Amino acid sequence: MNVAIIGGTGYGAVELIRFLYNHPNVTLTTIISHSNSGTSFSEVYPHLSDLVNVEMESFDEDQLAKEVDIVFFATPSNVSKHQIPKLIDKGIKCIDLSGDFRLEDHELYEQYYGEEMAEAKYIDQAVYGLSEINNESIKGASLIANPGCYPTATTLGLIPVLANDMVERKNIIIDAKTGVSGAGRSLSLNTHFSEMNENFKAYKIGNHKHIPEIEQVLSKAAEEEIQITFTPHIVPMTRGIMSTMYVDLKEKQSTNQLIALYEDFYKYHPFVRIRKEGVFPQTKEVYGSNYCDIGLYADQRTGKLIIVSVIDNLVKGASGQAIQNMNIMNGWEETTGLTQLPIYP
Repeated sequence: MNVAIIGGTGYGAVELIRFLYNHPNVTLTTIISHSNSGTSFSEVYPHLSDLVNVEMESFDEDQLAKEVDIVFFATPSNVSKHQIPKLIDKGIKCIDLSGDFRLEDHELYEQYYGEEMAEAKYIDQAVYGLSEINNESIKGASLIANPGCYPTATTLGLIPVLANDMVERKNIIIDAKTGVSGAGRSLSLNTHFSEMNENFKAYKIGNHKHIPEIEQVLSKAAEEEIQITFTPHIVPMTRGIMSTMYVDLKEKQSTNQLIALYEDFYKYHPFVRIRKEGVFPQTKEVYGSNYCDIGLYADQRTGKLIIVSVIDNLVKGASGQAIQNMNIMNGWEETTGLTQLPIYP
């Protein structure tokens, strides 16, 4: 199949290209960037010189319909909702890495994104692409709303115990950290070197746009409304997310019992790895890969379960999961093009 990327100069796009380059079932034919139309992609990212010399183009839905089968949107919010309907109506499959099609509640979208929601008929078509949880729904879908980075790490860590009714549904506390690449490539004071270096800060407390997304996913898993306390932090590293979650166990459980539960829950999902007792994952251990690694600790003293979940925010939290969803959509082996080992150190 021929694929295109829209939003060609961001970190999400260049990470898509890194994995698509060796994917056996697709050819990257088109990269679209409104601001860099007419420029070779390798001029923007010189590390791809002589490897990816595609000239970037402007958006033209009629031309895309003639040339490609699948389009990845690596655009900021409030872009894809205007362009995806034009492509869906022409029979092109779309995978959206932004948040335009993730939420189902109109008022919540306006509250957290500050914009009008996409048309209802396209929201209804969109399948939330949490690959391990919505595998069956993703098969044959035409529009995938790729999950956010924080929601991926967090929901994969919490769903097994919520779905099995093993923890209290109130007082779920999520303490999450991300590297600066999560803020994108655009310049900002928040990620300026002298502001971020040797610094560690909480941000968007109580109003981060991933809060309603996490609650929507967890509520479906628990089959009742879930509310969370979510505190995101930015740390001075390039890649990685660590989400540490605290929940109250309904009954006394050992750490090994819970590890066995998680291993069984994810036994058919090759990109989720569960650590053995006493071993907790580090962001460095999934760097550059599509893995989500999870460690567990049942605190016998407090009755709490502590869950540590790590991903690479640009891979499992964005582009890698998008390609995983493409594979599932087309009936290909889920791991196709994604079997690179994590980079270490």
